[in-house]
Amino acid sequence: MSDLTRRARELDSADELADKRKEFVLDEVVYLDGNSLGALPVAVPGRLEDVVRRQWGELRIRSWDESGWWTAPERIGDRIAPLVGAGPGQIVVGDSTSVNVLKAVVGAVRLAGEDRDEIVVDATTFPTDGYIAESAARLTGRTLRPVTPAEVPAALSDRTAAVLLNHVDYRTGRLHDLPALTAAVHAAGAIAVWDLCHSAGALPVGLDEHGVDLAVGCTYKYLNGGPGSPAYLYVRRDHQDRFDSPLPGWNSHAEPFGMRPSYEPAPGALRGRVGTPDILSMFALEAALEVWEGVSVDTVRAKSLALTDFFLECVAAYVPDGTVESLTPLAHEQRGSQIALRCDGADDVMRRLIERGVVGDFRRPDVLRFGFTPLYVGFEDVERAARVLGEVLDS
Repeated sequence: MSDLTRRARELDSADELADKRKEFVLDEVVYLDGNSLGALPVAVPGRLEDVVRRQWGELRIRSWDESGWWTAPERIGDRIAPLVGAGPGQIVVGDSTSVNVLKAVVGAVRLAGEDRDEIVVDATTFPTDGYIAESAARLTGRTLRPVTPAEVPAALSDRTAAVLLNHVDYRTGRLHDLPALTAAVHAAGAIAVWDLCHSAGALPVGLDEHGVDLAVGCTYKYLNGGPGSPAYLYVRRDHQDRFDSPLPGWNSHAEPFGMRPSYEPAPGALRGRVGTPDILSMFALEAALEVWEGVSVDTVRAKSLALTDFFLECVAAYVPDGTVESLTPLAHEQRGSQIALRCDGADDVMRRLIERGVVGDFRRPDVLRFGFTPLYVGFEDVERAARVLGEVLDS
């Protein structure tokens, strides 16, 4: 047994989150793609069966009241809130991340006022955020200014209405400084909008603590809500009475069943709702979030950093020199919960890894991405993944 294998076993035996693995449907595969799609929690299939067979099949329309369908968006939002450092009543669940980005960016511009004519967007963002920001600029008659997160403070001015940033870069795994950037945006009198897709459920966010104005995120990555599970929108409490969504719907009306021709927004974060909630996906997500009972996000973060540190150590030991380069920062304060390695022939390397039971993903043109979900990834998984990567690259 190698020293690294022995250390992996010792680390697993001391892992206070190790028992959480039992709450997921896992197999012999080393699954390091939870930053794209989280593993299936054990509680989800039974919950969905109940929703389909009893709530829909037997209660039918009565389930809007008797099974809590109507209140699911805000109830599940309150369940997500502690994972991103938010108090209750500020998060509503529903729609996709893209739709919520549109709500947030246009809403942010409207909060900022008519005299501010520029939207700043993370130039390295996931493409959809960029597309939506461009569309929001057209819809609101603003100019779009793409800059890197490092360039944001210098780009801010009294023209800036809103700034859309990613907490963690989806490609490199770099963690951006949410507190400092939010403070800089506020100092310029602008509204800060954060995309939390690659951080929620993996590390502390501190939305309330750091005064974030608006935020969005998906639930199918580290929150394990399932493919296409609904996203969420955070509206800071003191903005809620002025938040003006570009997508007013009957479900966000102050009197949804009044069927009035004129729109009056519901109070609080509920005005972030639009249409009828997707009940099947919503309740799968609610069941998935049960795995977080009794779990501290700080504990998750500590394990995430330990896993990624150990992975980099194993890569250095097992992988032939010069064959990979880490794009993910080594410094803890700059790292999310994934490691991105630049590698020649990365698409073929990932295909061979998957054939050997190590699942990550590939981003063009040459990036191997490995996501570390602390609730179900162990240190022996990490050691095996790095060892197999070394063997593939050495063959």
